[in-house]
Parts: sequence; C-alpha cells; structure tokens
Amino acid sequence: QVQLVESGGGLVQAGDSLRLSCAASGRTFSTFSTYAMGWFRQAPGKEREFVAAIPRWSSGSTYYTDSVKGRFTISRDNAKNTVYLQMNSLKPEDTAVYYCAARQSMTWSMDPSWYQYWGQGTLVTVSS
Repeated sequence: QVQLVESGGGLVQAGDSLRLSCAASGRTFSTFSTYAMGWFRQAPGKEREFVAAIPRWSSGSTYYTDSVKGRFTISRDNAKNTVYLQMNSLKPEDTAVYYCAARQSMTWSMDPSWYQYWGQGTLVTVSS
C-alpha cells in the first residue's frame, strides 16, 4: 500500500505564496521515481480538477492547467520521495483543498480517475 501525505496549506492573502509538499511512503513505494505524480484541487461545490503533473521521466517535463501556468511550479525530489507545488501570486479563486496523487506508469494524465493513490488533502484559503 502507498501512503501520500500533503502538507503546507494555510490561509494567505492574495498575491502571497505557498509551497505544498506531498510525501510518499509505504512498503511498495520503493521506487518513487517510477511514479507519475499529480496535484489536483477541489473547491466547495465543485468537481476535483487537475492542477499540475510531473511524469516519472527525468526530462524535466511538467504540465499545468491554464489557470495556474506561470504562477505554479511542480517539482519532485526522488531522494526524499516528495513532490512539491510552489504556488506564487495566489488568487482567491485558488482557494480549495489540494490533493496529490500517484500512479506507477510511464505516462501521465489530467484525469483524476487514472491515478491509483491519493493523499488526504490540504486546505489552501486565499483571502482578497
């Protein structure tokens, strides 16, 4: 079983920054580098939506939803079994519970149903 634990959420003002972390652990999670990792978010009354993804490759490729491009950066530290989401220039519309997700795969996806493992989420609230 794989466990994902998010941290770093909180209450900030518009224009501020936050860095979310997602630490992976578990008996079968011996090769974190082979997992595609994603960040998703869910605002009250809305469906869970894709935010960013980073494949298992080491090419440096990353993917973002249009609304966060240029403001958010996803990265991973395979030695620490951790994926990060650096969020800059936060807006009130970024307010949501943020989840990280993982799947052991050569590819990646924006579809939340594609991912195998999920964290419990961390709340980000951006005040205007």
